Amino acid sequence: MTAERFLTLVAAYGADRRRWPDAERLEADAFAAAHPDLAGPALVEADAVDALLHRSPTPQVSMALRDRVIAAAASAGGRVGRSGRLWIDRLTLALGAGWAVAACAGVAAGVVMTGHLTAAAEADAVLYQASLLGVDDTEVLG
Repeated sequence: MTAERFLTLVAAYGADRRRWPDAERLEADAFAAAHPDLAGPALVEADAVDALLHRSPTPQVSMALRDRVIAAAASAGGRVGRSGRLWIDRLTLALGAGWAVAACAGVAAGVVMTGHLTAAAEADAVLYQASLLGVDDTEVLG
């Protein structure tokens, strides 16, 4: 274990090694025994922070405040954060409809144009086959 990893564990989990991850606890104990000059002050400082945290009072929320918060959340429903985004929703809908119309127009134009463009090619093929004289020269239309 490196000194940086040991100090990271002390900062994250405090001085009580029972809160540390099981996979790193033995390795950290070995590091603390091998490097008491580094581990000792870090553990003392973390122990002082732990003591302060344990002495601080746990906030108690009144039932009236809890009920007001739950009632406010229930009455807000899906309206929270949506009031300023109405124009974005409408713009998204309009742009989506525009893309759908453009796609349909492209398909319709393709169908119409294909019929006109291939009509000339089909007429040329029919005229060419009509001009053939022998049975061996005939081709099959596709």
